[in-house]
Amino acid sequence: MKAPTKALVSLLAAAALLASAPAHAIVGGAAPTPEGVGRAVVTILGSRGTFCSGSLIAPSLVLTVAHCVEPGAVYKIVRYGADQKAQLQDVSKVAIHPAYQMQAMLAHRATADVALLRLKIPFEGKTPAMLGMPQLPIAAGTQFTISGIGVTIRGDGKSAGIVRSAALVVTGKPGKLQIRLVDPAAQGTSNGLGACVGDSGGPVFEDQAAGPVIIGLISWSTGPNDSAGCGGLSGVTPLTLYRDWVLQTARQWGFAF
Repeated sequence: MKAPTKALVSLLAAAALLASAPAHAIVGGAAPTPEGVGRAVVTILGSRGTFCSGSLIAPSLVLTVAHCVEPGAVYKIVRYGADQKAQLQDVSKVAIHPAYQMQAMLAHRATADVALLRLKIPFEGKTPAMLGMPQLPIAAGTQFTISGIGVTIRGDGKSAGIVRSAALVVTGKPGKLQIRLVDPAAQGTSNGLGACVGDSGGPVFEDQAAGPVIIGLISWSTGPNDSAGCGGLSGVTPLTLYRDWVLQTARQWGFAF
């Protein structure tokens, strides 16, 4: 039997940690969401330490953010069996939006922070979500739902685990390139609900006539009053300008969208 590579050992260790971790994600005390919008959310692990969220938009197609994947790394999707043991599913292809700029994302500026992962085999036990775009114009106060598997305590990887969701509202001057969300109770000035480490790539849903649809992706977060951390702002890359690229790439890979 061939010895496991360092990358695979690292991935397996990360998966084991998640399997034994408490059921927490998204700071601020968000409730677990195993059903509904949470049915589409998956965990992405990378050989270079990546720990992110993603969404199934087809049985073997995952939508996430570009900053969660990089050329040359190995990526796996975590699946939990009936015995709750973590299993790793292979990713066969990765596509990053050609207009993505890492420096812009790190500075919390708008960029094409969008990527697709193709799985070798369909993912079982999850339900793909509908892909859409936000209804325009987006107004301050509009409610969206974020979902992810990130940490509930910044810096504590053991606080990551099960999918959680939170209803947040738009703040500032939203546009087609970026949306900023806050907990309506905290308004970004005190600790509240919000995305954190590991929630990057998670879906942002809007309730539309056809039901909840993914209209964007979690890109970054801040603490209260733009401080470092989580529980203040949750930055979203809307799919307004990028949905066509997602669909075109999926079709090139043989998916019927």
